[in-house]
Amino acid sequence: MNVTCTNTVPDAVKLNTTIENSHSGDRIQIHGTCLLNATVVLLGDRTYEGDSRTGTVLRQASGSNLPALFASDSWNDNWSYTGDPICIAQLTLDGSSSANSSTNALVIRSWLTVIEDLQVENAPADGIQVTSLSKSGVGLQSSQVNGHISNVFVTNSGSVGIHVVDPDNRVTDWSLLDSWVANSRQSAIYMDNAAGWTVRGNHVYGIQQHAIFANSCWATSIDGNYIEDFGGSGGSNTWYGIACTVGGGAASVISGNTVFMFIKEPPSGDFVFVGVPQVNYGTGVINVVGNTILDANGRRDTGLSYLLNGGVGLEVLSSNNNVRDVHTARSVGAGVKLVDGY
Repeated sequence: MNVTCTNTVPDAVKLNTTIENSHSGDRIQIHGTCLLNATVVLLGDRTYEGDSRTGTVLRQASGSNLPALFASDSWNDNWSYTGDPICIAQLTLDGSSSANSSTNALVIRSWLTVIEDLQVENAPADGIQVTSLSKSGVGLQSSQVNGHISNVFVTNSGSVGIHVVDPDNRVTDWSLLDSWVANSRQSAIYMDNAAGWTVRGNHVYGIQQHAIFANSCWATSIDGNYIEDFGGSGGSNTWYGIACTVGGGAASVISGNTVFMFIKEPPSGDFVFVGVPQVNYGTGVINVVGNTILDANGRRDTGLSYLLNGGVGLEVLSSNNNVRDVHTARSVGAGVKLVDGY
């Protein structure tokens, strides 16, 4: 099925009507520049595909202030169960933040979903949001697993670049690979729940808060990411290049990442390049190995930080990390045990 936009207000109705008349298994191919004054609702078991990032551009109309540009049907219709799989690829979503407010560019509440080769720019709120909550805050009663995000460029988000919203442990076992997140006003990648996730090969830069903050790490892998600067807003906060809060049981891994601070730190704030801020329950287990850390000789920075702050204990295999030009190379809090590997 083909939809050709004309960069006029009827484009949203044209897109939604085409989707409503589609069938399971259909490929909806979108052409041209679409001007959106209504959320495009994505039905499950379908592929949504543009011509290219420059050939298909979906832009929010000025003053629309939509809750989302593109969104899963499960989210829009406030279901208590997750949406069926979708694939979205080869297009640009432009939130037009200079003329709108509070809009998330892409909201996904569907399992086994593939998001690839997208440019997501100028979202007034989050760039890409993967959530267990519906538009009206209804929580999932089912899981939302096995999704894949790769080769996306998310830039100039008003809130978080890529945001996992999941207060109920429903969004697990996804992958976020080989993507770029730039110039977020808050964090680049912020995850309420990172259990079973793989976060690999991403490049993060120009970030005002945390670069990668993963809550509820459990069998989580964060590896091979490149971070250029973080915590640009300073203030009375502690900002992390990479952080995992961990739960007891299956170990998580932070390995092979490059976390650099090239510019002078803001005049206030504390900066941790790689760390565990807390244990959520039980005895947390994590490997922090082979990371490369470089600062610009700041005075309020820590290369590696391991804190208990709850739970029963924390066991950390911390080895072969190259930490340079930071004030404190490694800080180990009370109740934390450094363990040897084999």
